[in-house]
Amino acid sequence: MCGRYALYGFQPKIQEHFGTLNELDFTPRFNIAPTQSVPVVRIDEVGLRIFSLARWGLIPSWVTDSTEVQQPINAKAETAAIKPMFRHAFRKSRILVPADAFYEWQAVAEGKQPWLIHLKDDEPMGMGGLLEHWQGPQGEVMTFSILTTESNPLMAKIHDRMPVIIRPEDYAAWLDPELTDVTRIQMMAKPYPERFMDIYPVSRKVNNPLHDSADLIEEERG
Repeated sequence: MCGRYALYGFQPKIQEHFGTLNELDFTPRFNIAPTQSVPVVRIDEVGLRIFSLARWGLIPSWVTDSTEVQQPINAKAETAAIKPMFRHAFRKSRILVPADAFYEWQAVAEGKQPWLIHLKDDEPMGMGGLLEHWQGPQGEVMTFSILTTESNPLMAKIHDRMPVIIRPEDYAAWLDPELTDVTRIQMMAKPYPERFMDIYPVSRKVNNPLHDSADLIEEERG
């Protein structure tokens, strides 16, 4: 699964990486948690690639009372196309969730050890996500889930699932609402190659979402 991540890089670099029309205006974050509003990359109503703020925890557009349904933070890429909660967004409303790193927890004798996972070249990553526009009491709210897939060999050492990471060369196709072929979409949602990734243990302070500081991404040395 993917339950925490971080976005802290140089904002012009992130904008250039994702090729958005508008600038990213977001305070660096080192411990992003569910229910928070964060930047996502989407195609707007006139076909332009933009940053928008969306709430992490998907509410389908057909829901009338958000308190009566689960608001999943993750969706399995292998089954999202057939699940009522996700199937519309999987075909028509895919997004990229910018991140510099994400966290995963490994069960150990002393409890759960958090690990930080990032790309070796320190480039931003675009996690594959699904976006919904929900009409709430205060108006429209954009909400999203992050897709997950089976772990690559590097991630498999600590967990059997990992977030979908879209290759930059696939960004245009992934965001294209005209691309509805499930097989082609799923081919872009395969495990990211482990040779491009790095992983190391970090402080258990990340377990508490109230902790959100740069020391969370520092390697913990035993």
